[in-house]
Amino acid sequence: MKVLVIGTGYVGLVQGVCLAEVGHEVTCIDVDIKKVQRLKKAVSPIYEPGIEELIKKNVKSGRLSFDTSLKKYINASDVVFIAVGTPSDEDGSADLKYVFAVAEEIGKHLKKEAVVVTKSTVPVGTNRKVKDIIASHYEGAFEVISNPEFLREGSAIGDFMNPDRIIIGFDNNRRAAEKVEELYKPLKAATLLTDLETAEMIKYASNSFLATEISFINTISQVCERVGADVKKVAEGMKLDKRIGPKAFLAAGLGYGGSCFPKDVKALIRIAKDNKVNFKILKEVEAVNKEQRQRFVLKMQKALGILRGKRIAVLGIAFKPETDDIREAPAITIIEALLSLGANVVAYDPVAQANVKRAMPDLRFAPSVAAACKGSDAVAIMTEWKEFKEADWKKIARTMRSALMFDGRNMFEAEKMQNAGMRYFSIGR
Repeated sequence: MKVLVIGTGYVGLVQGVCLAEVGHEVTCIDVDIKKVQRLKKAVSPIYEPGIEELIKKNVKSGRLSFDTSLKKYINASDVVFIAVGTPSDEDGSADLKYVFAVAEEIGKHLKKEAVVVTKSTVPVGTNRKVKDIIASHYEGAFEVISNPEFLREGSAIGDFMNPDRIIIGFDNNRRAAEKVEELYKPLKAATLLTDLETAEMIKYASNSFLATEISFINTISQVCERVGADVKKVAEGMKLDKRIGPKAFLAAGLGYGGSCFPKDVKALIRIAKDNKVNFKILKEVEAVNKEQRQRFVLKMQKALGILRGKRIAVLGIAFKPETDDIREAPAITIIEALLSLGANVVAYDPVAQANVKRAMPDLRFAPSVAAACKGSDAVAIMTEWKEFKEADWKKIARTMRSALMFDGRNMFEAEKMQNAGMRYFSIGR
């Protein structure tokens, strides 16, 4: 099929590139001229393993192109995707101005029957508003479909190519829904066709449930520290229960971050409030997530005493490995707290340093793990990059002023770190 994807942020770019990879003819549109020029040269605006290779391959094959003009392509397309950002507004609700602006542009330029698919994460009721906006400019036949994304940063291409499920929400036109289902046919995934509101809710419910699992195990970690239990073994035992399962989000650490979980939890709380439902559980999920970062700083204070003047190496700033995304990253909050207490922070991240330099230009950076740790009073692990796991910690410990490690991701085993010469502190163990 001929596909138009509007927006080349994380969701839109992965959507467009992967649809081209499975055989469709895709044009990705963005208003940012410089970004489009870079994409034409296969330079990705996001860090995602494998994406630049796929861009290059599919541009060369003629299946993938980039442009700034929606008008030029919209009436030659079989399916049009809206994949623009929906950042959190001040009250926690999703800011839909970009989605509505695109809907208006679609309505103004549409001249034939169309299938418009909302890929952006939007609150319940948004797709009907999108439909109304398009209809206010275009009197012909069209259908708006809700098709939420479930990509994980760092493994987005694999998630697209091997999805757990594909959700397609529609209003009256089942034929349009089946057209979108046909688009994904090469992926051979379980597909659920439902109404618009249910499709919209599935996305928020899924992410909020996963965030709840994280805050649950982090609260369990607090109890484990008090009673002398090992939260990693507790999680391992829980996952053996088939009702919980081996893929449950039960890794105790510094809590969740990134562009999705914080935003979607806030949005669902707001959706519930607007509909006179007090979502108490999710409010506690947020509170636990914030508290987990504070507890980590307190753990460091307890072991190190006064932090003023202490050199602390912070390893990992991205909210998770295999991404350069620092949005809502626990490391940012913790670094700010350490700096406010007078600590001298030296940071290192394999891919996110450029983004951090723009956000925190006065922060000191090191070129490697070893350089960050040299002469430090402590090292704090914030992101579980493979590079950190493979470092020679025995050698590094000898270069530190005081060999203390605070493992915010439970990457290491205590015995191994103690044998390397480290005083080791972790979460819930």
